[in-house]
Amino acid sequence: MAVTIKTQHEIELMRQSGKLLEEVHDTLRDFIKPGITTKDIDRYGEELIRERGGIPNFLHYEGYPASICVSVNEEVVHGIPTEERKLKEGDIVSLDAGLIWKGYHSDAARTWAVGSISKEAAELIKVTEECFFEGIRFAKAGCHLYEISKAIGTYANQRGFGVVEDLVGHGIGTSLHEDPQVPNFRQKGRGMLLVPGMTIAIEPMITAGGKEVQWEDDDWTVTTVDGSLAAHYENTVLITDGEPELFTLTHRE
Repeated sequence: MAVTIKTQHEIELMRQSGKLLEEVHDTLRDFIKPGITTKDIDRYGEELIRERGGIPNFLHYEGYPASICVSVNEEVVHGIPTEERKLKEGDIVSLDAGLIWKGYHSDAARTWAVGSISKEAAELIKVTEECFFEGIRFAKAGCHLYEISKAIGTYANQRGFGVVEDLVGHGIGTSLHEDPQVPNFRQKGRGMLLVPGMTIAIEPMITAGGKEVQWEDDDWTVTTVDGSLAAHYENTVLITDGEPELFTLTHRE
């Protein structure tokens, strides 16, 4: 496993990349409302990325046809935006987006309510975010990678939610996906020792039901097998000697 340790110059470029993506997500948050299409979100998201001088890193990645992954309700990740899919009151929508700035990637995801949503849906979104923050308690030098995984999975299960195991977080830098993989559930052993300069994307994908998922006919959209709601929360994270730095945390969070 080849894990890259970033120099101070590289860290600064990734920090800038994350800052731009933070602005994109913060703006998209206010754009979400009943009646817009998932393609509206994709178009606006790409516009926001490009007007900041970034390059949308999801667009054409391994054939993915859009800049923003837009996943609604039981869709976990990688939903393909279309003109036909309209958001409606009570939906929840996950936006996964990333960009390249001077050769360095950032990656982040959020799940938002569309208008008024059920108490259960709101709790799912809240717990998914809390899972991330449980995990990053261990995202520091001297801890081991799978301590993050264990913390995320344990918290989700204690709260009565499912943890998707077929998809994981990842390292990030000059490539969107680098080593190491970052699972969201307990592993055998402790995993690699974390050291300053590692950059990883930690991304709990949590369901209101079971952990089983399936790929739809478009070969991209991942949905829950039992049709339960799913939520996604992700940030690009720098490992330091002390508390982790979150490159993509928005000012409102």
